[in-house]
This record gives sequence, C-alpha cells and structure tokens, in this order.
Amino acid sequence: MLKRFRFVHVLVQVVSMKCIIMAAGEGVRMKPLTNTRPKVMLQVAGKPILHHLLLELKKAGITEAVIVIRYMKEQIIDYFKQNDIGMKINFIEQGTKNGTAEAILTAEKFMNDTFVAIAGDIITEAGAIKKVIDNHKGTITLAIKKVEHPHLYGVVELNKNGTIALFQEKAEKPKSNLANLSIYCMEPTIFQEIRSIPKSERGEYEIVNLFIGAKAIVVDDFWMDVGYPWHLFDANEFLLNKMNAKNETIENSTINGKVIMEKGAKIINSHVEGVAYIGENTVIGPGAYLKGYTSIGKNCSIGGGTTIKNSILYDNVNAKHLSYIGDSIVGSNVNFGSNSQVANYRFDESYVNVLTERGWTNTGRKKMGCIVGDNTKFGVLSCVMPGKLIGNDCWISSGVIVGQNIESETHVFIKQELRFSKQKKED
Repeated sequence: MLKRFRFVHVLVQVVSMKCIIMAAGEGVRMKPLTNTRPKVMLQVAGKPILHHLLLELKKAGITEAVIVIRYMKEQIIDYFKQNDIGMKINFIEQGTKNGTAEAILTAEKFMNDTFVAIAGDIITEAGAIKKVIDNHKGTITLAIKKVEHPHLYGVVELNKNGTIALFQEKAEKPKSNLANLSIYCMEPTIFQEIRSIPKSERGEYEIVNLFIGAKAIVVDDFWMDVGYPWHLFDANEFLLNKMNAKNETIENSTINGKVIMEKGAKIINSHVEGVAYIGENTVIGPGAYLKGYTSIGKNCSIGGGTTIKNSILYDNVNAKHLSYIGDSIVGSNVNFGSNSQVANYRFDESYVNVLTERGWTNTGRKKMGCIVGDNTKFGVLSCVMPGKLIGNDCWISSGVIVGQNIESETHVFIKQELRFSKQKKED
C-alpha cells in the first residue's frame, strides 16, 4: 500500500543581530606597542585582538558589527577592508567625550532592536557572548565571571534574583569576586537612559552607572582583559591551543609540538618545541630554535643559533645570528644584531616588576623579558635586562646593557675608554 506524503514548506526566519564594539581607546598602559597602533590592533596569535573577537561574535550569531573608533582609526578601517571575515562592518567615530556610555551612544543610529555591546580589547569565546544573548532580560544584561584577583576589575554583588545590587570599580578590598566582563546585551531604550548619565570622577560617561538592578549572567568560558602587554602571553597561549596545525615548507627540521604556518612560511634545519605560529613568508632557520608558545609575524627572519622562547614577534623582525629573545613582545620592523640577548629571569628568582606610567607594577611572572616598540634596532652584543620597556624608533648601540626603560626615538650609546700599554720584553 502506497502512502502519500505531504510536503510542508516551513519559512524559517533568520534573526539578524547587531553589535557595537568599543574600540576608540588609545591603550596607554600598553605602550610602547600602542604608540604606533590602536590597542585593539595589538597582534596575538598572528592576528589583531579585534580580528579574534569578531570571529567569536560571528560564531555567537552576530551578523553586523558597528565599530566605534577614534585613536589611529585609519589602521582599523584599512585592516578590515583588506581582511574580510564574512560580516558586515560599519565604522563610526567617537567624539571628544570619553567613556563606555558615550561609545555606545555614538552608534545609536544603527540599533533598532536588541543588540550586543562589547569592549574591543578582550579575548573571549563565543559561548560567553551567546549565554548573555540567550539569557537577556530587561534593558541590559551583562556577563560576569569569578576571578582570582578581583581588585584588578570592576566587580558586582548580586541580589538573590540575579540582579546587580552593588558595583565597585577596582576597589582595594572588593566585596565580591564577580568581575564585569564588558559583554552586554541591550535594548534600544538604553540610549535614553545613557543621556541621563552624569560625568564620572574620571571625567568619563560610564555605562556602569546603569548596572544597579540589571540582570547578570555568570559565565565560565575563557575571558581576559588585556590591560598590560604581558597579558598578551596568556592570550597567545589560549589562542594557539585552539588553532589547528598547518604546515608549509619544513626541511630537515624537528617539530616536537604543533606549528601553524601561513603561506610561504619556511622552517629549515631548525627545531620547534611547543606551539608556534609562523606568519606569511617568514623563514625560520637554518639553525633556529623556537620554544614554548611563540607567535612570529609576516616577513620575519629568524636565523642561525637564534632562540625565540615564549614570545610574540610582530611583522618584519630580524634576528639572524646567535640572538636569544625570551618571554618578550617585539613590535614591527625590529632588528636584533648578532649575539644580542634578552634576559628574562632575575637572580633572586622573584617576580619581574615593570616600571609603568602608574609606577612599579608586579607582572606576576617569574619569566619576563622586554617589550619593544616598532622600528627599533639592537647592535651586536647588546643586552636587555628583565622587564624593560623600549620605545619605538630607538637605537641600542653595540655592547649596551639596557637596565632601565628607554623612551621612544632615543639613541643609546656606550662610552668606551681604551687604554694601551706596551709589553716589556723579557731579557
């Protein structure tokens, strides 16, 4: 007996959700790297922070992004014109007023339905974003997460119904360990509320003023706020572990771990131990050694006897002869002369401290080399002590030992006194 099947055409409505990405800031604490690029364009695992974030937003169901820009805005616009990630992107410039609330208000004309707002300088996963969207209720819903060092973050206390009872911004003795992750789901009615926000003590217009009574969702996905340059190490490790191995040209080399190689990359007569990202047209070797979680950008040359350990090198970096670069972040167009060395460990085995614009800061790392800005050159036999910041466009002359931070556009020379004496001939 033949059965008759009835075919029913079901119309599935695809919901298009937009997001606002706050990317106008300079990133003062990330200097010297942000002297020449916006904070969101800092490179980690071969791509800018903002590139990684957009990919996670896309996975979470976001189809259109409005990026609020200001500082060095052309770099952001040009990059995403050349690198299509399969999402519609609009750019809008934030005015002279500062703060998260002002950034969100800048993009008001693009938002006519429920939307996501997110900081552009965080590393996270699609799961955290999706959880906020799926549990959104009311005018604003925000993601929160338990953190080990709550005094470094804005933290919230919750009511029994999961709404926010208290917010503290980087308090010395915080009352909670639930940090605000700067991931929000909002209704367009938020814009009217933003207009009523007064200027904060910092002189900015802050979205945190609207948190009391808002719904909060605790997430356990990976999240980190990139506040200082050394935070990029953890971000690099997380992102590299997620990436699939990809080989290009490997000749007479030992790979004890995983490599992610872009087009034209080569490893020749060298050894890799750990996980390494190698950018387009970069040549490793002959005789190089990569160790730990290392990312090397485009058009770099890492040559004979050089060791790169747990570091992030941007584009066009050369270290061809007998150099050691450990636990460091190196900007673009940097050259290391033969036998230049970066020390990354203190004699007393203590945590490495860095002198920042806010005074001495404990990195929480016992292995920490240096942070180097773009276009800096190191002479042969030069050396950098642990935890030093070297600005962009510097010259570190041959034989110099860098024991303090070096400002941008500085030439450092060593004064050598030569003494000569004639040897007496024995009778």
